[in-house]
Amino acid sequence: MENNLHKALRTIAPMNEILDHGEVIALAQIHGRTLLSETLTEVINDYREQLHNDHLFRDTMSHLNRQEVSMYLIEKLQFKLKEIHSTGLKKVVNATGIVLHTNLGRAPLPSEAIDEIRKVNEGYSNLEFDLETGSRGSRHVHIESLLTHLTGAESAMVVNNNAAAVFISLNTLAKEKEVIISRGQQVEIGGSFRIPDIIASSGCTMMEVGTTNKTKYRDYAQAISENTALLLKVHTSNYKICGFTEEVPLQDLVQLGREKNVLVMEDLGSGSLYDLRKIGLTYEPTVQEVIASGVDLVTFSGDKLLGGPQVGVIAGKKELIEKIKNNPFARVVRCDKSTIAALTAILNIYLKPEKVVEEIPVLKMLALKEDELEEKAQDLKEQINALLGDGCQMEVVDVYDEAGGGSLPDLQLKGKAISLTVEGLSANQLQELLRKESTPIICRIVKDKVLLNVRTISKEEFPLITQALMNIMR
Repeated sequence: MENNLHKALRTIAPMNEILDHGEVIALAQIHGRTLLSETLTEVINDYREQLHNDHLFRDTMSHLNRQEVSMYLIEKLQFKLKEIHSTGLKKVVNATGIVLHTNLGRAPLPSEAIDEIRKVNEGYSNLEFDLETGSRGSRHVHIESLLTHLTGAESAMVVNNNAAAVFISLNTLAKEKEVIISRGQQVEIGGSFRIPDIIASSGCTMMEVGTTNKTKYRDYAQAISENTALLLKVHTSNYKICGFTEEVPLQDLVQLGREKNVLVMEDLGSGSLYDLRKIGLTYEPTVQEVIASGVDLVTFSGDKLLGGPQVGVIAGKKELIEKIKNNPFARVVRCDKSTIAALTAILNIYLKPEKVVEEIPVLKMLALKEDELEEKAQDLKEQINALLGDGCQMEVVDVYDEAGGGSLPDLQLKGKAISLTVEGLSANQLQELLRKESTPIICRIVKDKVLLNVRTISKEEFPLITQALMNIMR
């Protein structure tokens, strides 16, 4: 046993010899000499440790010569380098049919937003510099006028997500005071964050009124006390309660708030600036409608139905927005220049209503009709067939897609998908192999077949899918 250990250890070539190998030199061009050397040292140390601790492995490797061991170590080096670079954020192809897929980054951005991000990051920008006066400026000014123009609000600001928008608004306006909310609106949002938790964290006392399915005007009126600061209405954008239900219209809450000198705020969640009925979808209240009701504040997300980057928008009365801007937490939850640039580009698109559906990817995907999806699916099928022939068995099938992202929960979109099978691979194996491609293809399995829902796949991504399938077939 001891002889086998010495024999195996003696066949490890010096590190310089491995570094001079042709394949390793090529790797150095890609990964850099420093990372390569550090990783190779790790690989050799791991190999030595395995020789000492695993007698079966040691006995096997002791029969290899020096060149064979070197090739084994180079193979391990290649794998480890690939592993290092495969971690972290990367592009994926969303073939799930879920338009606003939270785990996949929600709203894809239009080219205008990408261009704007690049422009402000190539050099310096006037992020907090007033070009008129030459003095320090505010990052809030870059999008405030766009938001007020589009929503009708007196003032507006953005923070890094909608949970932060709700938190800082409550913390500023109702800290150590009571916030009244209907029991039926105490929603849980993504990542197990709950409205009651956000209210508590913001330093407010939550007062529940009504029941899960019914809350009446008098419930709010009777709960108001001298310690009440705010009436909070939460739009249940990620679920619906149907049947024997009742809730108080926002206009009635606004009237009650004015009578009792209490602020009224609505968390609209996946806020939309576009009437979705125009593209054949179910009604969803727009930000403009909420502002027109006279509400003091409204908060909503930027990366859902708005179709932009992850932000939380706060719009409403100017006096209140100024107080929120001066809250020390405003610095904690502020947006960076890339986010502001992307949002600016998105809002500029909304200034051209006739271009909105065509230029905002989320709205364009939601608006796709069955005949358009059928054509898209057939096109993808033909491209796969042209390269793989009979290697894949495919058919175009009817499916239901989703808006996703906690938006439009009662909406099922009629969609089309490629139903895919590959001989010799189970559906689970094929799904895993697609997921582990250099550009991962994320898809679903239904009835033991992999489905590629075409609603959420752009035509520019078709070659990525065909290449992934070619790699798998090889």
